Amino acid sequence: MAPQNEPLVSVIIAFLNEERFLEEAIKSVLEQEYTHWELLLVDDGSTDKSTGIAREYAVNFGGKIIYCEHAGHVNKGLSASRNAGIKKSTGTLVAFLDADDFWLRCKLTNQVSIFEQNAGIGMVAEASNYWYSWEDAAVENYPIKIGATQDVVYNPPQLLFELYPLSNGSAPCPSALMLKKEAIEKAGYFEESFIKEFGMYEDQAFLAKIYLEEKVFISSNCNNLYRQRPESIVKTVRAEGKYPLVRKYFLEWFESYLDKRQIKNRQLQRLLNKALMKYRQPTRFFLQHTLPAKLSNLFKRFFP
Repeated sequence: MAPQNEPLVSVIIAFLNEERFLEEAIKSVLEQEYTHWELLLVDDGSTDKSTGIAREYAVNFGGKIIYCEHAGHVNKGLSASRNAGIKKSTGTLVAFLDADDFWLRCKLTNQVSIFEQNAGIGMVAEASNYWYSWEDAAVENYPIKIGATQDVVYNPPQLLFELYPLSNGSAPCPSALMLKKEAIEKAGYFEESFIKEFGMYEDQAFLAKIYLEEKVFISSNCNNLYRQRPESIVKTVRAEGKYPLVRKYFLEWFESYLDKRQIKNRQLQRLLNKALMKYRQPTRFFLQHTLPAKLSNLFKRFFP
């Protein structure tokens, strides 16, 4: 039995047709050093064997692992599935694990400890190990740190100025996050309009809302494996040439979100205007940003 002072962590795995990887993800939760958790397996309308896998674990670990699905076993998208899991959860802390990713044994222990040492934060985000060796042992994995100074607390909305998609710093992956449930509720959960190809930005829309509201601890630890696979939504969207459309959708959603909430921040507005200029005023963007960058690179090439 967990000590009374240990917070319950609700782990949410939303899945759709992940029979190849789901069991491995579940086992990485079962093997955590930190044992005061519940696991919600949210089925987004799967038609393969993953439904049976999830149901079996829920039976074998009753009360610890909970199987959830949408009414009628329909497909609603990743954000709606994450939200369904959050609303059924009972923990004060929430962690997300993508159904094809994997946690190292100390992931929950480490992040719960960070919350205990930094009482005012709403989220912890760590680095991710980009996982190639799962398919080919000869291919080396490599960690990607979040693109901001490590092991410090950021006040809102500072991370919007430093990280993708409005700046150049690497953003955290969903499997690298842990949040207070009350912070998720305050932000209004995940945006359920980010479906199909626009699902590429569903995590970024959620993170943008968190960055606006919460203090965030950026950790240098790396206790999650982010599986790299050719059929991932990121690779598919880029391969099909839909990335500009998807990015524009996010930027216009964020512009509307700021306007509806009457959030005024000059630095944030400048970054957003610059990002939107590429789509709304392409000639001006080329003259002000693309051309100067090309000329600068050319100059450096010939006059190092």
